[in-house]
This record gives sequence, C-alpha cells and structure tokens, in this order.
Amino acid sequence: MTLAREIRAAAPRQSVVLSVVEMKRLARSATELMSLSATLQADGIQLELLSGPLQGAYDPNAAGAIVFAVLAVSAEVEREGIREGIREKTLEGLDTAARKGNHGGRPAVMDADKLAVARARRAKGESVTAIAKALGVSRTTLYRALADAE
Repeated sequence: MTLAREIRAAAPRQSVVLSVVEMKRLARSATELMSLSATLQADGIQLELLSGPLQGAYDPNAAGAIVFAVLAVSAEVEREGIREGIREKTLEGLDTAARKGNHGGRPAVMDADKLAVARARRAKGESVTAIAKALGVSRTTLYRALADAE
C-alpha cells in the first residue's frame, strides 16, 4: 500500500494497480477488506485479484462493490472454518497422544524419590532453600511439589 501510494504521488496521471493473489491475502476480516477497498478507491489505486471468483480488475462501483462485499464475507467465513478445522485436529491429536501416555511439555523435575527426600528434610525443619539447592530444583518447584503432595 505504501509503495502504491508513493507511485501514485510520483506519477499522478499514471494508473496504479495493486495486484493480490487472493482476496483473503489482502485482509484478515471482511470489515478490514471493505475498509481497504474504500481506501484504495479514495487514493485512486486499482485492485487486481489474480485468482478466485473476482479474478481480474476489481470495479469498486455499483454491482462490483456488492459482489466484492459478498465475497469478502465468504472469504472470512472460509478462513474461520479453516481455523476451526485446524483447532479441532490439534485437539484430537493431543487427546490421542494423551491416551497413549504422551502428555507433552517439559519432563517433571520432581519425581517420587525427590519428593520423599524433600518431605523428610522439611519435617526435620530444614529450610526450603537448602532442600531445593540439594535436590537441584528451584524453590518454586519445591513449594509446588510439597503443596501438591498435601
């Protein structure tokens, strides 16, 4: 857009065409797309779509504007459907992995042995800082493990 405006300012009598592969690559939502269309029209910059239902030069007047608006909304709906599909497949994959025993994330630092040692040393009155240092864990990790164990 900046380049198109610069070209328009440098050569005001020359037509400037902004070419985009697909309408959905131009903006993230139908509202943003319609706003961009109005901005292009106000700046005297033409829009050309290289693929999709409005392939070719876009006419911002009358019927062209209506078709553009409808296709902008359909592109947004399509994009949301794709996002939802990706989200669902990701959740299914995580669920499948969890059923197989893979829970992802970092491996646990505190195991049952370390927790037993920490509880015994804490019962003897040793400080959390000293215990954490001896076990090679942070104080936060130790406090969390002790709280979870209770």
